[in-house]
Amino acid sequence: MIPNPIHRVLSAMQAHGVQALLMGGQACILYGAAEFSRDADIAVLADTENLRRLDTAIVALNASVEYVPPFERQYLERGHAVHFRCAREDVRGLRVDVMSRMRGVDAFPVLWERRATFSLGVEMASIAVDVLALPDLVNAKKTQRDKDWPMIRRLLEASYFESRDHPTSRRIEFWFRELRTPELLIECARTFPDVADFTADARSAVRAAIGGDAEAVERELQLEQERERAADRAYWAPLRQELEHLRRHT
Repeated sequence: MIPNPIHRVLSAMQAHGVQALLMGGQACILYGAAEFSRDADIAVLADTENLRRLDTAIVALNASVEYVPPFERQYLERGHAVHFRCAREDVRGLRVDVMSRMRGVDAFPVLWERRATFSLGVEMASIAVDVLALPDLVNAKKTQRDKDWPMIRRLLEASYFESRDHPTSRRIEFWFRELRTPELLIECARTFPDVADFTADARSAVRAAIGGDAEAVERELQLEQERERAADRAYWAPLRQELEHLRRHT
């Protein structure tokens, strides 16, 4: 269950017309892979009008920027996260992290077209919350952080167990691209051998799954993870240098 303070933050975003997508741990909850998180992670369109609306929502939440960078379009467009801390009584202490650009994830207008919408109860009313589509959430989770990789695995397991009896072709292709549980990837290869053959050249873990070797699948998955984590470290290196510069000169 998403805590009520986060409901109120999302309601404030909607009330002020912010074009935003919920992501992070709270989005994982909605997709059936619970993650303990007291923060709200939000992707936004970084254009002048939408950022003006976001600023109005932030003021309504009595929130202020915490850490660096400052709340400016240029930093969002370069891939930084802007961190806010809420002080309004009903959301006091809640952190809201806002991003516009992420490594390995499409531009916001594309994400917006693919978004999913969930209905959430808020006290005596309900709101429709726009959320990153599951494949985009998975890509956004491919970071250098240890905690994100078990979550990707749980997201895919939840998707598989929810839909394996009535999958769409798009969902099957998604499983072959992203499943991180060796036994399920092997099961998927046996159940959908034509799709497995078609995707094996693009993913070594699928090739190992066709052979039914769980240990080989696990090794390939570990190599995938190491490559993604290295790419994420390389992506963030110049951004971290910029943050350090801002800390020293602010």
